[in-house]
Amino acid sequence: MARVTKPLTNTEVDKFKAKGKACSLFDGDGLELKVNTSGTKKWILKYYRPFSKKRTNLTFGDYPDISLAEARKLRTEAKELLAKNIDPKEHRDNVTNQQKARLENTLLNVANQWFQVKRTQVTPNYAEDIWRSLELHAFPYIGKLPITEITAPIAIKIITPIAEKGSLETVKRVNQRLNEIMNFAVNTGLIHANPLIGIKAAFEKPKKQNMPTIRPEELPDFMRALSIASIKIVTRYLIEWQLHTISRPSEAAGAKWSELDIENKLWNIPAERMKKKRPHSVPLTQQTLNLLAAIKPITGHREFIFPADRNPKSHANVATANAAIKRMGYHGKLVAHGLRALASTTLNEQGFDSDVIEAALAHVDSNEVRRAYNRADYLKRRAKMMSWWSEHIEESSTGSFSLSGKKLLKVV
Repeated sequence: MARVTKPLTNTEVDKFKAKGKACSLFDGDGLELKVNTSGTKKWILKYYRPFSKKRTNLTFGDYPDISLAEARKLRTEAKELLAKNIDPKEHRDNVTNQQKARLENTLLNVANQWFQVKRTQVTPNYAEDIWRSLELHAFPYIGKLPITEITAPIAIKIITPIAEKGSLETVKRVNQRLNEIMNFAVNTGLIHANPLIGIKAAFEKPKKQNMPTIRPEELPDFMRALSIASIKIVTRYLIEWQLHTISRPSEAAGAKWSELDIENKLWNIPAERMKKKRPHSVPLTQQTLNLLAAIKPITGHREFIFPADRNPKSHANVATANAAIKRMGYHGKLVAHGLRALASTTLNEQGFDSDVIEAALAHVDSNEVRRAYNRADYLKRRAKMMSWWSEHIEESSTGSFSLSGKKLLKVV
């Protein structure tokens, strides 16, 4: 006849003390209270694991933190799992790990992981813009939320105030960045699907607007305005440099002396500073060499050709040229990036090869045949076109004081 274990009482559990060595009190069905000589009491369930049938223990916790009634409830729950061939110890570990992951994998933490990858694919200035937009529009509201709890309605709720202000471009960018983070979470196994994939449909699409620019015939007026503008000399050098080299504002502002190959008349911009993450070489014209010669006594001892005013160890702010152009009276008419459009329009109207123009603009051509074009010959054609462009700028500056038109010492 099987031995029947008499269930414990609250009094027994509370009053019992181990004498000389550790011992256990049994409540039946595998539940026991292990009592140490130190006075600590711990609830343990002994059971056989499903399939392997190996005997093991599952600790519920200490008494009196876990009462007798609570220990019996935990035993019942464990037995229900065993009846379904689920190991209660493994089940508890899985739940604990899931809860830990839930608390650790907040939007902010996952965004940090995503950003470490994203920042290697874009320019430093663009990376800063990405993170700043999330700091302003996402993290203060849902940054602490577990990634598993972020839903479309939650995301739409935080983005709606931005849309109500009419900042539709910001809405578009925040949508894109949140979706990239959620896709990263999917690809790293944190969630099964991206719940934000369709939220852009909840908002009005921004109207596509081209960068404000001026017509080719307006270049002389711009050069005249630049020649008399009340702006810092380094800023003026920067604007002329960007105009002559047809570079992006971030590429021009971050130009380093070490990127120059004066002997071969090239400005070699490394891939990490380019929008498309491809290295780009700009042929240097006589006018750009004149600019370098003129500014070298001012900044030649610095790392950057156009150092920041407040911190000369850093480069000029990307928005510096924009702000100066705005103060020159071109607010709403021209931005620094629009100088590229001005060059493109002028060169196309003059009949230059569109492929050569696109190469000068550092646009990536998807045509593999064009990519295989003889690069040495291609660079010669670009150099010829760039020389024409610089001469055109100089001619447009007639009657104005153009820094690039000054005949100065050779840059060494």
